[in-house]
Amino acid sequence: MAKSNLLKTQDVTFLDLIGNGKKYRVPSFQRDYAWEEEQWEDLWNDIQELLCAPGSFHYMGALVVEAVSDREFQIIDGQQRVATLSVLALAVIDRLQQLPGDADTKEANAERASELRKRFIGEKDPASLLQSSKLFLNDTDDGFYQDYLVQLRTPGNPRGLPKSNRMLWQCFGWFQKRLADSGLEGEVLARLLSDTVARQLLFILITVEDDISAYTVFETLNARGLELSSTDLLKNYLFSRVPVRSDLEALQRRWRHMIGTIKHERFPDFLRYHLLCQSPQIRKQRLFKKVREEVKTSADVFALMDALEQRADLFAAMDDTSHEYWTDRPAAKPYVRDMQLFGVRQHMPLVFAAWERMSADDFTRVLKLLCVLSVRYTVIGSLNTNELEPVYHRAAKALLDGAVRTPAEVFAQLRSVYVDDEKFVRDFSHKEMDTTGRRKKVVKYLLCALESDASGASLDWESDHGTIEHILPENPSAQWDEAFNPDRQKDFIYRLGNLMLLEQSINRECQNGSFEDKKPQYERSSYAAANALGHSDQADWSPALLTLRQERMAQRAAHVWRSDFV
Repeated sequence: MAKSNLLKTQDVTFLDLIGNGKKYRVPSFQRDYAWEEEQWEDLWNDIQELLCAPGSFHYMGALVVEAVSDREFQIIDGQQRVATLSVLALAVIDRLQQLPGDADTKEANAERASELRKRFIGEKDPASLLQSSKLFLNDTDDGFYQDYLVQLRTPGNPRGLPKSNRMLWQCFGWFQKRLADSGLEGEVLARLLSDTVARQLLFILITVEDDISAYTVFETLNARGLELSSTDLLKNYLFSRVPVRSDLEALQRRWRHMIGTIKHERFPDFLRYHLLCQSPQIRKQRLFKKVREEVKTSADVFALMDALEQRADLFAAMDDTSHEYWTDRPAAKPYVRDMQLFGVRQHMPLVFAAWERMSADDFTRVLKLLCVLSVRYTVIGSLNTNELEPVYHRAAKALLDGAVRTPAEVFAQLRSVYVDDEKFVRDFSHKEMDTTGRRKKVVKYLLCALESDASGASLDWESDHGTIEHILPENPSAQWDEAFNPDRQKDFIYRLGNLMLLEQSINRECQNGSFEDKKPQYERSSYAAANALGHSDQADWSPALLTLRQERMAQRAAHVWRSDFV
């Protein structure tokens, strides 16, 4: 079949999908069948609504397939829905065969069951007289599906089946009961499948030309509404490179352990950061192609697994300050926590390299440096984080290759993304930050660090009980209108110069009061910044005074977040 387009999309009915001799295969190591009663019931309710509205349709979502030939397709995503509809079809066929009636009725129902089987399930092999199939599931489920469900045979010990086989069998039984309770018989029952299910359920069929195209589709769609994930596609490719059954079983064990460490949804990021240690730039959409280029044989797969397993725990530890990795490196924990707060991850290749090549003390100094860089570049500067990846790659590769060995030499590699004092002070002087959600914690972090520097006391943003005081309140009363133009008040409320730490009890008393009312309360505060403002000779609070205060904060910030190597 000629391959010219990356993908093509079309709306198709279930009949379009399964008819005209088409066959569908689920990749061997794709996820097992996992739908449960909640999903079966949702599907059944949708079908019941369609049954009452013959001219209506219901979208089943996207179905992604790779065309092997004009009539054979590999299901990249959507196997749960296709498998469930096939099980429903088998339940209808079984019900028709079991219905009571006179000889003519039974003969008619048997013919209906036979025609429905040919259309939706497959035809009987003329030699073996076994029923063939249009659908082939993964390694775990296909044997049970073909040998029991397609043949309408009852397993001897359903409780002893693997979980996914058991779920398939329970699905069949669940639909059997619903069909029996529905009271549908004969022609009406047959039409439930041949008309309602076959013609009123619509799929958005996405046909891709190869597995690289499939990965691109997933990244483009961001996996919304899809059963599968980018992790599954990467896994399917890696497992397809290993032909020996014993090796596959070993790979499966190792894969499960690694995924248990880093979590399923994080694998593409983990793999990309691992590869960025050696490759200068790998866009997320190009990750699959990069893997295809570098991993071609079974030996390549196991070499990659060896390398990934070496870094999996560190990757997980960078998201978990309680991880055992930090037991022996307690000095690193605050920086790990702060990096989590900032939500930046581009540094991971350098973290891998520093862990593997540096002492515990130097590793901690690199983490501290990364926090300083992140505050200057990302938190305050809001600069393009895509520019960080090639810089961190160069530093990581230099460390791994032995070209640099010390934190100071690492800083030299990162100098281009270290925002200088002049720009940092300018950025900080005009910065405003919302105090809701995660941003509220970031503001608390900044204020605690500045307060610590001003007072000499060590404040921890996570454990400190102080609250964020808005000197110009978030909901200003009319008495603020003279100092701050009502049309522009929102431009000043979240400026960093308008914010400071304050005890919760004092903050409650201040509420939306005027500056004149608040100032005596500030005098009672044990926080240096609030106390100083309370004892100052300022009689009011204005945009000019706010700006002046923020400029002074910016000068202090340049000292607090300064590299040790400048």
